[in-house]
Amino acid sequence: MPKKKVIIIGAGPGGLTAGMLLAHRGHQVEIYEKKEVVGGRNAPIKLGDFTFDTGPTFLMLLEVLDDIFKETGRKMGDYLELKPLDPLYRLRFDGQDDFFPSGDEDKMAQEIEKRFPGDGQNYLRFKKEEGKKFDRVYPCLKVPYGSFLSYLKPRFIKAIPRLDPFASVYHRLATYFKHEHLRIAMTFQAKYLGMSPWQCPATFTILSIIEHRFGIYHPIGGLNKISEAMAKIIGEDGGKIHLNTPVRRIIVENGKTTGIILESGDEVRGDAVIINSDFAWAMSHLVAPQDRRKYTDEKLRKMEYSCSTVMLYLGLDKLYDIPHHNVIFADDYRDNVEDIVHRKTLSSDPSVYIQNASITDPTLAPKGKSAVYVLVPVTNQTSGIDWQRERKDFRDRVIGIIMKKTEMKDLDKHIEVEKIITPADWENEYGIYQGATFNLSHKISQMLSFRPHNKFEEFDNCYLVGGGTHPGSGLPTIYQSGRIAAEMIGSNK
Repeated sequence: MPKKKVIIIGAGPGGLTAGMLLAHRGHQVEIYEKKEVVGGRNAPIKLGDFTFDTGPTFLMLLEVLDDIFKETGRKMGDYLELKPLDPLYRLRFDGQDDFFPSGDEDKMAQEIEKRFPGDGQNYLRFKKEEGKKFDRVYPCLKVPYGSFLSYLKPRFIKAIPRLDPFASVYHRLATYFKHEHLRIAMTFQAKYLGMSPWQCPATFTILSIIEHRFGIYHPIGGLNKISEAMAKIIGEDGGKIHLNTPVRRIIVENGKTTGIILESGDEVRGDAVIINSDFAWAMSHLVAPQDRRKYTDEKLRKMEYSCSTVMLYLGLDKLYDIPHHNVIFADDYRDNVEDIVHRKTLSSDPSVYIQNASITDPTLAPKGKSAVYVLVPVTNQTSGIDWQRERKDFRDRVIGIIMKKTEMKDLDKHIEVEKIITPADWENEYGIYQGATFNLSHKISQMLSFRPHNKFEEFDNCYLVGGGTHPGSGLPTIYQSGRIAAEMIGSNK
């Protein structure tokens, strides 16, 4: 097979995965990253002596990452120190009622029966039945869907009875569990896709199964260490990563891409281009309007996008004795979700996720101090919210909620350094269309072949990776998108 020069725009998880596999197979890999560090939304944020992950903090479905390392002849354990977490996380309801899900099936069933009488056996039934769905659906996420013929393959035909695409995650899992708090505990994972559990297709009940079957891990140093390891392997296999090198435009000639133009004005030519930028942002900024027949500016505006997030990165002079992962639910969780998805307004009482990773990982902050990461799901930029005006008030509201509803009663007195990212910042500084941090919505009409294709439809020699293409958002699926693109390039598909 002739070796190719492959240009990758963006050193995020999908681009790094593709680069890692292609470089190992002997292709000439050139990655162009606009930031000064690799990782994209999987990059580190450094504030003095404190280190934070920019985005993802849950590492799940470890076998995907392990397989990618193996495909390059490496052992994941030689590059990453991984800590399993048990309990998986702490869920707090009504500002005081705690539930600690475990990856241990027997322990979890017993805990559920104690906390939610009558639902212990229902949990085992859920694991069995939704586990069958995972076993059928997961193979479908490993292959591209470039046409309707993809649906005729045996793996997809076998999955059809289990897809359950027309019910919602909440509707499906409510059939298992009687207690409302347990229903929320098993369906809030729809937020990993930036969607409401009352709208997210029931296909994605597999998210709960992934957590409860395979567990959740933390790499020492943060999930950004995965990106760092991938970049190292790319270098070991002869690939090159150009930092602080933004791309201005993708060159399209006679219906195919032949390279890119850098912001410096330099042209770089290659045999294939992989787009790892946010999909809609890339279309509206990197591809000329005359080169887009399907994904016009009007089409991009009409597509449905995920919610956004407000992020607080807090370097504290104190270490709180609370779990690694904490979800503090709004007193009225569904009303909070409605604010985000339908009313497109800011909740007075939003749900808050807190990562207290320093309780597990001493490398993130000086001794006796901690790097605390706070994520608040909010509506995206289609809301028209003026974040310059709302920024401080919303930040203060979130700090107040944490102080009121958690053990961190004196939080405001221990903040040494902090950074805030709003939906406007996601859009303007990070290149995320409408600030939709989880990319395109995962509604039925934007999944599989209805999602932008891994081998891009608009012009030849172009491939997509990341949350805006198949299989979708979330680190395991983004890694899969990188693998799919690498296999298609290697096989000339």
